[in-house]
Amino acid sequence: MTDRESISYEQARDELAAVVRRLEAGGLTLEQSLDLWERGEKLAAVCAEWLDGARARLTTAMATRESTDAGGTGGTGKAGNTAKNDGPDAQDAPF
Repeated sequence: MTDRESISYEQARDELAAVVRRLEAGGLTLEQSLDLWERGEKLAAVCAEWLDGARARLTTAMATRESTDAGGTGGTGKAGNTAKNDGPDAQDAPF
């Protein structure tokens, strides 16, 4: 089980903030400071994993939406002009 599976993003973020506050407050031994620093590094990595996962989910959802919105237009995302165009200026028509 990874740390990400055992702790939520919000829990990791909040604990990381508490670690930073304790380190900034000072008054710790070198060993305590090192232990807190190492915990902070692990928590930061967990937060990064969660954010990377969220980014991947959003990218997938957006790609799915774009392909659905494209409606089978070959993946261009733009629908072609379906109006019948007659005459030499039909290519320049704004509609």
